[in-house]
Amino acid sequence: MDYRGKIALITGASSGIGRVTAVAMARRGATVVAVARREGLLQELIDQCRPYAPKSVYYCGDLGEREFAEGIVDTTVQRFGRVDFLINNAAISKHKQIYHMSADEADQVMRVNFQSTVWTTLAAIPAMLNNDGGTIVNISSFASKVSPPREVMYAASKAAMNAFSEGLWNDLAGSNIHVALINPGPIDTEIWLKEDEPPAYNGKKYPPEIVTNAIFEAIEKRRFEMTIPKRNPMLITARVLRLFFPSLLRFGMRKSDPIPTDVIDRARQRAKRGKRLGDLNDE
Repeated sequence: MDYRGKIALITGASSGIGRVTAVAMARRGATVVAVARREGLLQELIDQCRPYAPKSVYYCGDLGEREFAEGIVDTTVQRFGRVDFLINNAAISKHKQIYHMSADEADQVMRVNFQSTVWTTLAAIPAMLNNDGGTIVNISSFASKVSPPREVMYAASKAAMNAFSEGLWNDLAGSNIHVALINPGPIDTEIWLKEDEPPAYNGKKYPPEIVTNAIFEAIEKRRFEMTIPKRNPMLITARVLRLFFPSLLRFGMRKSDPIPTDVIDRARQRAKRGKRLGDLNDE
């Protein structure tokens, strides 16, 4: 595929998968529109992109706000006249016991991880229709397939993204707008450093480049859904257990990351005092 002259809007572009993908897009000649919250990192990224794609730009803001999420698409279309690739990659982690989570935290995860995808996608579809097509790539997570302990809201947000993407396969048929869904496993990005509680997983983490490669494969070969890394024994085993032996999967997860009894005891005591989840003030 010739990417020269194409416009690629990439969310969550300041680090990890988004950053690697943005540079790879620029090296192929596509103009990059990078979106994230950290302006300094975005500026560094665009400085990397411009030798290959001189018109590349960035927009800094919170994708959890509908006005901003829709606005970046509108601004991109106004500036360049088109959006060829929309890569919905932005996400925040939320790794903590459900007893420690507030409703506000749950709402934020859904807004950034799922609703922002809805907002950008609905804004981009008219532009793609006017341009006779385009590609939307939604970066989900393997957690959407097998929900790990202490990932209840993160997994829910990604499962919602999956259902939304699968629905678009039907609703956009015949439009020449292709929607791809990518479910990465453990990828070595800074998200592991932002966990609210220490993760139990200590296995191999894969470089973000393998997800970027999957994005280009999804675009060029019109793949609908990919799990990355491919043919990984751990991910395959988890899917098989989830489908055919769910009780065994739950047992294994309880063993690998058990809920401390004192966490439940404290939650029960707070409940007796009328405390909501996430209200950790015991006074």
